[in-house]
Amino acid sequence: MNWSEFRKVGHWPTLLSAFLYFDVSFMVWVVLGPLSLYITRDLGMTVEEKFSLVAVPILAGALLRIPLGMLADHLGPKRTGSLAQLVVIFGLAYAWLFGLHSKLEVEMLGVILGLGGASFAVALPQASRWYPAKYQGMVMGIAGAGNMGVVLDSMFIPWMAEHWGWQAVFGVLLIPLVIVLAIYLVLAKDAPEKRAPVSLANYGTVLRDRDTWWFMFFYSITFGGFVGLGNALPLYFTNWYHASGIAAGLMAALVVFAGSMARPIGGLLADRFGGIRTLQLLFMVVAICYFTEALLPAGPLPMAVDGAKVAGWSLFELPSMAWVAVAVFLVGASALGMGNGCVFQLVPLRFRNEIGVMTGLVGAAGGLGGFVLAKTLGISQGATGGFLAGFSVFVVLSLVGLIGLGVVKTRWRTTWGAVSGARV
Repeated sequence: MNWSEFRKVGHWPTLLSAFLYFDVSFMVWVVLGPLSLYITRDLGMTVEEKFSLVAVPILAGALLRIPLGMLADHLGPKRTGSLAQLVVIFGLAYAWLFGLHSKLEVEMLGVILGLGGASFAVALPQASRWYPAKYQGMVMGIAGAGNMGVVLDSMFIPWMAEHWGWQAVFGVLLIPLVIVLAIYLVLAKDAPEKRAPVSLANYGTVLRDRDTWWFMFFYSITFGGFVGLGNALPLYFTNWYHASGIAAGLMAALVVFAGSMARPIGGLLADRFGGIRTLQLLFMVVAICYFTEALLPAGPLPMAVDGAKVAGWSLFELPSMAWVAVAVFLVGASALGMGNGCVFQLVPLRFRNEIGVMTGLVGAAGGLGGFVLAKTLGISQGATGGFLAGFSVFVVLSLVGLIGLGVVKTRWRTTWGAVSGARV
């Protein structure tokens, strides 16, 4: 990696703006994960309903990525990103001022928050178009590392909800959203290369290419695993290890921080050793971690609890098994984060001229994977009282992904990979 050359090419203010825009957008996209501990308590929901609720914004984000990606190709990423951010700001302001009084209202807010997740289809192509092929892994890793916004959620949202009430949290979130929108409006620029107008026919053309489906499947495992865990872990830790709301948030923050910071590393490793080879290793690690989590027993109930709104073990009172789970999740989330970087090292090499379309499609598949993970864990817990069945599903999917890479690697390396100018 030639850092001096990297600094001279492209447009770093846009790369920085894309990172910040995606960071705060991702932060609000997954805010219902840690906040669900408090909202669902007041609304009296079952455990399965809680997992379903945190899956709503993930599904909405997945479905909205394609239309938002199309809009970005017609209006330009900067205008599209700005408009989407304004809608999210309006939704949060409403929830802050008027509150949420039913499951339906929370679900409607979840759909609006889905626009934050759909920002993926704006931020990544906007950054990618400024840089040549050999830096795509690093660029997409940096821009995509904005998903570390979930770390901030997990760290601070439960504390704020405990002390100020969950409704006040929406007002606090408006502050970084407005600040970053101002930065984005000033610094970000759309790349000078021409954008061909994108229509549904363009999506149809790309979807007829089998490589599209492979990329969508791989990303549904890596990004889907990351965002699904990011939303579900606070609920998992409170239900399986009886952690308090604040402790569960901090435990989840440790895990998602590892996954967020690993994404650029994955892109860098993919640039150095090839995306396919790196992704194969990571899928093996992910499968082992899911399998281990599936077998871990539940933790003991605390002898006594304090008067917290979501009471349970404090962070330093947690049983040792809870920390074993955190350690395994740390390794797994790091592999998932690096896997995200690997997939998006390969996508621009294969679909350089269709990067906007592909980012929408692949990103949507990633969101759907996250929805399925959160939903599956909820169904597993509701039907069996545990998470063995839920994690086992994703062990199998990771192994299928590993087999899929073995199927495509020779063809990819001897066709488009051979002329891409980068390691595949």
